[in-house]
Amino acid sequence: QVQVVESGGGLVPPGGSLRLSCVATGPISSILVMGWYRQAPGKQRELVVHVPSNGDPSYVDAVKGRFTVSRDNGKNTVTLQMNKLELDDTAAYYCNVKGFVSGGSRKPSDFWGQGTQVTVSS
Repeated sequence: QVQVVESGGGLVPPGGSLRLSCVATGPISSILVMGWYRQAPGKQRELVVHVPSNGDPSYVDAVKGRFTVSRDNGKNTVTLQMNKLELDDTAAYYCNVKGFVSGGSRKPSDFWGQGTQVTVSS
């Protein structure tokens, strides 16, 4: 089955940097969108950034100018470089992949990673 695996979370002080990575493996024939979501304690999961296969990334206002996403379509990977981290960036970060499974439905499916914790604390 399709698997999505994130890595790279950790504990950093305010102003620090982290780099998150995500790879999708398995029988996925075509990926439409890859993106990152986050969920802080007691809050709903929110979109951080998504990258269409043939388009520019779209960031939530709170991270513009601080986070940079890059995607490698050939390797089914997406990375998130997070700079100037703030206390409010503390959350579990989830990679999302929307695409088609080989030999499967004609409708795209959503796949999620297990999440990686980012904690910003002094």
